[in-house]
Amino acid sequence: MPQQTGKMSPQLYARSCGILYLYIFVAGSFAELFVRSKLVVSRDAAATAANIMASESLFRFGFSGELLHLACDVAVAMLLYALLRPVDRNIALLAAFMRLACDIILATASLSHFAALHLLGGSEYLKAFQPDQLHSLALLAMKLHGDGYAISLMFFGFACISLGYLIFRSGYLPRTIGVLLAVAGPCYLINSFAHFLFPAMGAALFNAGILLPCFVAELSLTLWLLVKGVNVAKWGERVSQEVTAR
Repeated sequence: MPQQTGKMSPQLYARSCGILYLYIFVAGSFAELFVRSKLVVSRDAAATAANIMASESLFRFGFSGELLHLACDVAVAMLLYALLRPVDRNIALLAAFMRLACDIILATASLSHFAALHLLGGSEYLKAFQPDQLHSLALLAMKLHGDGYAISLMFFGFACISLGYLIFRSGYLPRTIGVLLAVAGPCYLINSFAHFLFPAMGAALFNAGILLPCFVAELSLTLWLLVKGVNVAKWGERVSQEVTAR
């Protein structure tokens, strides 16, 4: 295994990670800000149903883009593990597993997202339900997707804390980004637990921008990986230390 690590191109990994992370930003933001936030009316099932069916192509496009975003995030988990393993292999592995757990949970929650289309599609087997019942079930499906998203972000919060620690200690990525990610992690955790424990407070925190530090931290990491990559010389020193320690 040390031989494979030594031959790895850290800049190629960093740039690839940056490109994938940029897509994740675009697809995730589009699905949340321009699809769900525009179409789902929290307390109006009929309006939500009308919006989704009037913009079915948009709904499908946002859903599909977010599925691809999850596949990209699996690759990002691997790339970040490869880049940060020389700092602390166990914590890098923990960060990767937390990120993968987030992706699996969100992929599963996506079934609920797409279920809204099935409920509103007018299929023959749904004729036993009244239209208003189907509208309510579709809104419930979207709310369950939101709950699944909150659960996934709890795992992602732990991933951010782990990544922040690794980047801060790395020496080949900016410590500032490590600090930003270390701050982003608790923001994700607070947002998720408030969502379930104190819904009114959770909504207030979300509206107040509790996730803004997360956006800044992840965008900073993305742009740095795209533009600067890693300090190859210092990364090589870390790899040498890792090999020697073994």
